[in-house]
Amino acid sequence: MKTFAFIDASNLFYGGQKSLGWSIDYHKLAKYLKRKYKVAKIFYFGGIDLYGYKYDYLKNHSTPLDDVSNYIQKYLTGNKRFSSSEKDLLQKYLGRISFYKKLESFGFELFLKPVKVYKQSSGSIQKKANCDV
Repeated sequence: MKTFAFIDASNLFYGGQKSLGWSIDYHKLAKYLKRKYKVAKIFYFGGIDLYGYKYDYLKNHSTPLDDVSNYIQKYLTGNKRFSSSEKDLLQKYLGRISFYKKLESFGFELFLKPVKVYKQSSGSIQKKANCDV
């Protein structure tokens, strides 16, 4: 019998990191799951900001990280001028991609869906990936 772990990124973040102030060491988590529960695979479900990158749900089970990273880097190095906040946002997205690549190196199998942006009646913006596990 094989055991699999299914991780909902949102629940892990809001349930542990944000509400309890816990820092999660994903490398230790992966080793623990493999050692303690003999987990064969760790599936990680989360969202990713694409910033205009065209993603085809039918061709990929997950967002291609290298393609999105290259797209954002080319966008950043183009001739367009950015406000400091827009540049910071794009750097944040690249940092998130780097984080996801690190998870892959720890043995996580990623299932990343593009984040959708919803404007609330109050004028605030809410982002959702809709990939609850």
